[in-house]
Amino acid sequence: MNDRMTTPWGELDLTRFPDDPRDRLRAWDASDAYLLRHLAEEGVDLSGEVVVLGDRWGALATALAPHRPAQITDSYLGQEATRANLARAGVEPGAVRLLTTQDPVPERVDVLLVRVPKSLALLEDQLHRLAPAVHAGTVIVGTGMVKDIHTSTLQLFERVLGPTRTSLARQKARLIFCTPDPSLVRSANPWPYEYALEDGVGAASGRPVVNHAGVFCADRLDIGTRFFLGHLPAPRGRRVVDLGCGNGVVGTAMALADPDAEVLFVDESFQAVASAEATYKANGVPGHAEFRVGDGLAGVAPGSVDLVLNNPPFHSHQATTDATAWRMFTGAERALRAGGELWVVGNRHLGYHVKLKRLFGNCELVASDPKFVVLKAVKKG
Repeated sequence: MNDRMTTPWGELDLTRFPDDPRDRLRAWDASDAYLLRHLAEEGVDLSGEVVVLGDRWGALATALAPHRPAQITDSYLGQEATRANLARAGVEPGAVRLLTTQDPVPERVDVLLVRVPKSLALLEDQLHRLAPAVHAGTVIVGTGMVKDIHTSTLQLFERVLGPTRTSLARQKARLIFCTPDPSLVRSANPWPYEYALEDGVGAASGRPVVNHAGVFCADRLDIGTRFFLGHLPAPRGRRVVDLGCGNGVVGTAMALADPDAEVLFVDESFQAVASAEATYKANGVPGHAEFRVGDGLAGVAPGSVDLVLNNPPFHSHQATTDATAWRMFTGAERALRAGGELWVVGNRHLGYHVKLKRLFGNCELVASDPKFVVLKAVKKG
């Protein structure tokens, strides 16, 4: 959806990535607009090192491009949207530094703008990483929709950076104002987090899992993945993809069960792929693995994969949508060889069997419980 955003410095045409005309979700919201209005109305000095954390689709970075900010994001799709939006706005390449949550942060930050993420853990990790670069004169402003900003959000800013207060709400959005306290004694960054899996989850039983902040269910094994681990296909020695890998426990379990497997771990989250690589290495798996941040199976050669394992998300940031799952399924169908299989776990109510039958012409129920199903679709020759 191409949508125009009015800013104090002009109008911008913004899109999400990928730019799907069927996607009616906007690439910015009231919290982005509120923050930009505040910067202009208060005359905030943007001549120093400006860092934009958590900019979802590049609205903030594109509007502030004349000030040459650094954008820090966990999302490959968000980063690609930013590239496209910058190009559409005629911004010269390199004017905005595109950093990931795994990259080193700038040594000094004069203005820190924070788009509050859904994950409090990710915010905690990134504020800890940025804290040494913040000084007494740093202007820190956060933004988010009212429903995304909680007492715990404000307490986190105070615990890591300094005294914090909020603005009045406008169009269901709110700003966060934080005053840096250089004398603040903060605890160590608790991320990444490692724990051992319980017994009863197949080849991964008792094995270590490493989670960087922001990965789904970072402090425990989520129940959908637990169910999936108990119903994975038998080892056959083949090229396997853990699609939307998260912490990589599913692909690692396949590698542990089948040392001859070549496993590709792929996710659009930089934190997730870092977690998957750490989990795989922590288990000392002898096989071959590749770790890739990207847009699903884009870039994987058609007909080159034997097995795709997938636990698709049904949220895009705060929006509930099946668009991500459908793109994952279609990408898997293209990448699979004839006779190759897509195995999916999902909540019963999502009705993935309908989509898989439409796409593959077949769908088999492998296992079910009152909440989840494991489905298998086979690519026809």
